[in-house]
Amino acid sequence: MPEREQHNPARLPARTTVALAAAGAARWASRTAGRGKGSMIGGLIAEKIDPQIMSRLAAGKKTALITGTNGKSTTTRMTAAALAELGEVATQADGANMDAGIIATLSLQRSAPICALEVDELHVPHVSDAVDPAVLVLLNLSRDQLDRVGEINMIERRLREGISRHPNMVLVANCDDVLVTSAAFNAPHVVWVAAGASWVGDSVSCPRTGEPIIRGDDGWFSSGDETFRRPAPDWWVDDEKIYGPDGFEAELTLSVPGKANRGNAAQAVAAAVAMGADPAKAVAAVGTVGEVAGRYGVHQVGNHSVRTLLAKNPAGWQEALSMIDQDADGLVIAVNGQVPDGEDLSWLWDVRFEAFETMKVVAAGERAADLSVRLLYAGAEHVTIDDPMKAIASCPPGRVEVLANYTAFRDLGVALERAEGGNK
Repeated sequence: MPEREQHNPARLPARTTVALAAAGAARWASRTAGRGKGSMIGGLIAEKIDPQIMSRLAAGKKTALITGTNGKSTTTRMTAAALAELGEVATQADGANMDAGIIATLSLQRSAPICALEVDELHVPHVSDAVDPAVLVLLNLSRDQLDRVGEINMIERRLREGISRHPNMVLVANCDDVLVTSAAFNAPHVVWVAAGASWVGDSVSCPRTGEPIIRGDDGWFSSGDETFRRPAPDWWVDDEKIYGPDGFEAELTLSVPGKANRGNAAQAVAAAVAMGADPAKAVAAVGTVGEVAGRYGVHQVGNHSVRTLLAKNPAGWQEALSMIDQDADGLVIAVNGQVPDGEDLSWLWDVRFEAFETMKVVAAGERAADLSVRLLYAGAEHVTIDDPMKAIASCPPGRVEVLANYTAFRDLGVALERAEGGNK
């Protein structure tokens, strides 16, 4: 085991010290009032008092940033696990990936010499400017909440511009994703990972030329510029192993389901190795990551064993649908349309709900009626019960799969914890 680095946080300016004290007071008040942990409000207050607090708290730390439309929380947890052999790692426990959440993480884990930080893709450029990361992990880019995020090619261009300001940063980029490849293509230090791209609906044309992307068995290329094509990967996975530079290979056994998570694990390992971790130890570490902020969690509620899956956009839903156990005794799909979800639910029509032709679905959530219409056109047998907990209760005894979007997943998690507590 290598000797752990010693990290002594630098003496902070008085303004930063005041900001941290105010953040601590806000966290205490939030907990005392029963309004939650208060990390977010603490981060918001700290940034108001000291707009430079993120860069000051990150100074001297070796940082990996992880971003993408889907898989950020799981990959961040895997990266943190893989980096743990090098020293204490500061990382979000709850997926708070915007400025306030990042500041809260840095302020609460000031002694850690290493960071693995999940970052919303819109925030990557200015967060990179603040923390000067050693590594940036680019997972995937696809259409998300259009009313918040906007057009996906615009996000790619912003990422490309932000990356250009950090020529010494190592990019760990998914070469199977056209938009990610475009963002990373001209950077001087790129580790390419074949992490997969099952959803290609948002990259049918080249983000650089606008011409069609041609796909074949050996990858993809732009018909408008054949030099822009899938790079040869440095790391890749199959159903059993992970492969890397210099002939490295190892069994890759994960505690989380899905093909996408094998790609996420490969990028986490590549990032950790780029920061000095031992490859074999990194592979073993990512295999220990199980439930991530409620994702893939199993709850026992009465005579139902409930497994929860989160999906937030067409690409994420497509991947989550592939994880559904078709032999489960019940399936609940819960959809809300609040601001964090994106109030425009037209994306429902991009999701292949036809996969449930042989499985009865219970449509739930605040927008259960919208989901019901989509399921009707998909030919999926279903009933509609708005309350997700009542929807679960309506299922036959046994294993119930629950797939939910952001606020439906969050609220259901709270309800399931209360129900489990009532069982004890």
